[in-house]
Amino acid sequence: MSHLSRPLVWVAGLYVGAQILSDISSLRILSLFGLSVDGGTLIYPITFTLRDLVHKTGGKSAARDVILVAALLNLFMALLFWLVGILPPDPAVGSQESFGVLLSPVWRIVLASIVAELFSELVDGEIYSLWVRTRGQKRQWLRVLVSNSVSVPLDSLIFSLGAFAFDLSWEVVLGIILANIGIKWGVTLLSLPLIYTVPEGQTFNGDG
Repeated sequence: MSHLSRPLVWVAGLYVGAQILSDISSLRILSLFGLSVDGGTLIYPITFTLRDLVHKTGGKSAARDVILVAALLNLFMALLFWLVGILPPDPAVGSQESFGVLLSPVWRIVLASIVAELFSELVDGEIYSLWVRTRGQKRQWLRVLVSNSVSVPLDSLIFSLGAFAFDLSWEVVLGIILANIGIKWGVTLLSLPLIYTVPEGQTFNGDG
């Protein structure tokens, strides 16, 4: 395995894993600092920086592929949980109702999450790529900060409105949006140094 492919495998795997854990955790709404926030917000923000790491090591095409793979796996996961939840349980071990209560997908949340992830992460990639093409390799931390400054609020708006609008009060929805943006920005600032942990990959055909 080459010196570039090893970091790419690691960051791509971490990205997909974080996306899946985030979607599972989003099924529970928490109360943090007086604001409502979905549980996925505790881990999802790191995916923006991990996406940037994939982009840095493998280029825009690799980052797009990883985003699509994560979205498809999240959809497959939801379908699998739904199927397992509706199939009859083995009576020898009890009703196992806790599985359905905990993991049966809330389709509106699942679909809102996938749409938000796809759109915001692809936008993040375009901004990141534009920065690399116009600014080169200078101030790597700033390319992450600039791309996340657009993708973070965009993701929070799409997800929160898609998942909760008209089901929860607008006060709660606004709280979820603000909490999402605040936590994601905090994680973004903490994760900025990670951009220096992987080597800069080669780009092909302008795939910056």
